[in-house]
Amino acid sequence: MAEETDYSRARELMVKKQLIPRKIRDESVLSTMRTVPRHMFLPEDMRHLAYSDAPLPIGQKQTISQPYIVALMTQLLELDESDKVLEIGTGSGYQAAVLASIAQQVYSIERFESLAENARRILLELGILNVEILVKDGSEGEVKFAPYDAIIVTAAAPKVPQPLLDQLADDGKMVLPVGGRDGQVLERWRRKGADFSHERIAPVAFVPLVGDYGWDAEEHKISWWR
Repeated sequence: MAEETDYSRARELMVKKQLIPRKIRDESVLSTMRTVPRHMFLPEDMRHLAYSDAPLPIGQKQTISQPYIVALMTQLLELDESDKVLEIGTGSGYQAAVLASIAQQVYSIERFESLAENARRILLELGILNVEILVKDGSEGEVKFAPYDAIIVTAAAPKVPQPLLDQLADDGKMVLPVGGRDGQVLERWRRKGADFSHERIAPVAFVPLVGDYGWDAEEHKISWWR
């Protein structure tokens, strides 16, 4: 009980020190970040770092994102409880858990089976049942459940994957990092019928989106971090 209380205090401090001063204002996002146990998505020997202001390694040269980036990307999607969300890059499962706490249904794609299995296990342990994790090339999206009210890509694309634009619902929003191997810009795309508009939000550094509409796996065997 004392340990869980310590984690609760750490989450509250994270929100007060890391999120609110950086203009995270959406109450549903703040409430979710206060309650979703980020430490559960990390190995036990790293849980003391769970609420630090930094990304952390989770294996397969992937990371769990900095809490602020998770909150920012979620806020930019402007989710409500009826939304269907597609996430590209399950990773630890933490971002999916945050999305699932606000939206109705989350479909999340991961290319590493080991990460997908671990994320499924943790989500089940936490009783989060509105996330379905698929193992495949995330740059292709998933047409089976399209269109999506929101799409979030937690890996860096050299350009916006056309299949993801095609799978975005009318009035839907997509948030993703776009750019080169040395850094990217977080962008938000909106769909209005057949037309798309986008805005550039902030400089970021993410691991690469590997796939047919992303980076080539052999070309990018370097360790990127987000």
